[in-house]
Amino acid sequence: MNRRIFALMFACIGIQTINAQTGYPVDPVPFTAVKGKPESFWGQRLQAAREVTIPLAFSKCESEGRYKNFVQCQHPSDNYAHTKFPFDDTDVYKTIEGASYILMTMDKGKEKQQLTEYIDSVLVLVGKAQEEDGYLFTPRTMSPGHPHSWVGKTRWEGEEINSHELYNLGHMVDAACAHYQATGSRQFLDIAVRYADCVVKEIGPDATQVQVVPGHQIAEMALSRLYALIHATPALKDLLPKSDSYLKEAQFLLDQRGKTKIKNAYTQSHLPIIEQDEAVGHAVRAGYMYAGIADVAALTSNQEYVKAIDAIWDNIVTKKYYLTGGVGSRHNGEAFGDNYELPNLTAYNETCAAIAQVYLNHRMFLLHGESKYYDCLERSLYNGVISGMSMDGGRFFYPNPLESDGVYAFNSDATTTRQPWFGCACCPSNLCRFIPSVPGYVYAVRDNQLYVNLFMANTATVKVQGKEVTLEQITDYPWDGDVTINIGKTKAKSFTLMVRIPGWVRGEVLPSDLYRYADGRQLTYSASVNGQEVKGELTDGYMRIERNWKKGDVVSVHFDMEPRTVIASEKVQDDKGFVGIELVCVIKADFIAQKRRTTRMSISTSCS
Repeated sequence: MNRRIFALMFACIGIQTINAQTGYPVDPVPFTAVKGKPESFWGQRLQAAREVTIPLAFSKCESEGRYKNFVQCQHPSDNYAHTKFPFDDTDVYKTIEGASYILMTMDKGKEKQQLTEYIDSVLVLVGKAQEEDGYLFTPRTMSPGHPHSWVGKTRWEGEEINSHELYNLGHMVDAACAHYQATGSRQFLDIAVRYADCVVKEIGPDATQVQVVPGHQIAEMALSRLYALIHATPALKDLLPKSDSYLKEAQFLLDQRGKTKIKNAYTQSHLPIIEQDEAVGHAVRAGYMYAGIADVAALTSNQEYVKAIDAIWDNIVTKKYYLTGGVGSRHNGEAFGDNYELPNLTAYNETCAAIAQVYLNHRMFLLHGESKYYDCLERSLYNGVISGMSMDGGRFFYPNPLESDGVYAFNSDATTTRQPWFGCACCPSNLCRFIPSVPGYVYAVRDNQLYVNLFMANTATVKVQGKEVTLEQITDYPWDGDVTINIGKTKAKSFTLMVRIPGWVRGEVLPSDLYRYADGRQLTYSASVNGQEVKGELTDGYMRIERNWKKGDVVSVHFDMEPRTVIASEKVQDDKGFVGIELVCVIKADFIAQKRRTTRMSISTSCS
């Protein structure tokens, strides 16, 4: 990226500086700088992921044949049987990614050594499955004569339909970047780079290359991440000469949509990216692609991309968003429905789709710096994501409907309760990688502004204009609305604390008219510094507190929390006559649907 490109983005987006690695105007504070308190709401969930979810996922990789797939690649044979899905390899990658995040936060000791050695042993199997030119896709390599039925006879032949070759690449690259950041070892990164190089060589615009787009997106996000990692890491300077090829490949995979032979709304390949303005098709694939568009837009200053995802985001939030922050109303295709198609009993709301919404809304905030994106992120996080996992970390929902009658079997395995695993295990393994990263969504920085986006008991060390600031956040949120922010050591002195004032306390269910509060109540909020009340107009949904800070300063924030009644737009036919009740703000998340004299209850599991 040269200075002229960055200056162009400055002019188009109207910001002061941008991150030279990610391209985003706002810098997220990495989760490694934020330590959740063990006894807190999120501390308990982080502990459950570390002690239960990730070990469980590794054990399932052993018992369900995931590792065996890699072993069989060392001795290809037409007699080998495949595991059920061509994306089963990603369960291994996603679990390693989550475990790598855990490694980054663990103190040195026996437990950390054992986890490191276990991951290394798995990576030996993965590396031995790789073909000489870097291709690494076990459903084909283990049995070239009769590969998995979804795959096709030759490489990439089935990619736009259901082979998942590029989907596997994406999760491999994401996991390899995380593993490198956690350990400094290139054992996994070199494997992933070789597969990325293979893709760059074989898929592209030249006549000698294959022109396909991913049937299941995520490679776009991952290749952008690989590019950014290389540019941010001096120790990876040997990869710099080819790093631009990864970003170019990510953009090619986006630009080709709507231009290949297969044009399918289910995989968001029905139109060119810059002509898309509605969220359609498989909700996870869509969410990953929209997040990938944001990444590439930030890195390349592509304002047509920004315009497209602005329009798509607006379509989701105004017409296709559940009260719980879930998306994907149809079981058929795990997909977005038509505008305002939001049934309750038959809602799909896949856990992975809610995770994708967190990714998307985080990136939209990093682009625009407005709190409305975090209002949506918070709603999806507390109600759409963690509803997919029990508090002990060992049982899971695949879909998350808003209503349950105990009969309609909404889970992917035709059950009505959380399950210890699924044959299609994308949601449990996705939670493995997502939950440990949650502290990375709390804070962000732009110039001399320090954003407080989520309210979570934690300690953090943040750099504001290159100078360290230590913070301690004390809160029982979401159980009450009191938040205390203690300023520890600070070398930054003067900076602006940007405290998000959530939309729900300002009387806004969503940043749209899709839902509205029906009880006429007006909640209030307040803030003080060292006991002195702070007043002022909000900027993009944030209370600005600018001062010369010193150690020992205390910021106190209060949000009223009361049960609220919510009704949907008249355009949502399935909600006519229904009233939703939000208990303990939006986040405790018991949602009661009342129609006439019949009461139905759907309980989101953030408080199970």
